Amino acid sequence: MICKTRRNVSCLLTEAVESSTPTLAHVVPSTGRGECVTAVTSLGDHVFILRWAIQQVLVYDARTFKLQRRISIPSLCCLWGLAACAHYKCLYVSDGVCKSVIHRVELPDDTTLTKWSVADSPRGLSVNMEHNVVVASYEMNKIEEYTTHGSLVREITLQAGVRSPFHAVQLSSGHFAVSQFTSPGAVSVVGADGQAVRCCRPSQTSAVGKMLYPRSLAVTKNDDILVADRDNDRIISISSSLRSAQVLHLPVDSGIQVPWGLCLDESRGRVYVGEGGGSFRVLVFDGVRL
Repeated sequence: MICKTRRNVSCLLTEAVESSTPTLAHVVPSTGRGECVTAVTSLGDHVFILRWAIQQVLVYDARTFKLQRRISIPSLCCLWGLAACAHYKCLYVSDGVCKSVIHRVELPDDTTLTKWSVADSPRGLSVNMEHNVVVASYEMNKIEEYTTHGSLVREITLQAGVRSPFHAVQLSSGHFAVSQFTSPGAVSVVGADGQAVRCCRPSQTSAVGKMLYPRSLAVTKNDDILVADRDNDRIISISSSLRSAQVLHLPVDSGIQVPWGLCLDESRGRVYVGEGGGSFRVLVFDGVRL
C-alpha cells in the first residue's frame, strides 16, 4: 500500500524479517479490580505503571517485579499518559478528562508534586532530546512541548491528513512520530509546521493489514517505531523510513489483549505491554532486538 504526503514521499509496506525471538519474562497481574493499564514506562531499575481510574502510579522493581510503592496523584478523574525523565529525575502524568493538566513528580522522594494546565484532552507523553515533555492533545489536534517546570516552548497544530493524535515522540531528525487514534489508523511523521513528511497507513491487503485505533508508541535509537495496535491485539514494528512493517511476535498464552501501554527498554532488550482488556496485565518480554 502506498501513501503519499505533500513532499511526495511514499511508503510501501512489506513484511520485514523478524530479528529475534522474544520470550515472556514476567507477567504483572491486575490489582484485582480490573483496571485497564493506560500507560507504562521505565527508568533505571524501576517500572512505573498507570491504571485506569486509580489516582496512583504503581512502582515495581525492574529485576524482581515486586511492588515497591505507590505514588498518589491528586486527580478527580482518570490519568492517561506517563513519561519518565532521567535528566531531571522526574515523572510526568497526564490528566485529561475532568481537567487538562500535567502532573510532575520528583523522584525518588515522590513527595514534591507540581502541575500545569495544557490544551484539552492530553493523552500520551514523551520526553525529547532537550529533556522537555511532549504532550499529544487529542481533542485540539496538536502537539505541545513544555519545559520540565511547565513553560510552553512551542505548540504544533497538526495539518490536513493528521488527526486524533494519541501519542507523539520526537525522532533524531527533530520530526515527530504521531499515532492517529482512528480506524483505520495511521502513524505519521510530522515536521515543526505540523505537515506530514511521510505516513504509514497500511491497507487491508498489505502484509500487516489495517491498524485499528493505534495508541502508544515506542521509538528505538535508530528511529524504528513500535505501535500498540489496540483493536488488533498486537504490536507492530515499523521501520524508520515507514517503508516496511511487521507484526512483532511476542509469545503469550491467549495473546495480547487490547494493548494500551507500551514501553521499550533497549538497554535490557525488553518491551513492556500494558493491557486495556482481558486480564489487564503488564506483559514483560525479554530478548527483543530491533
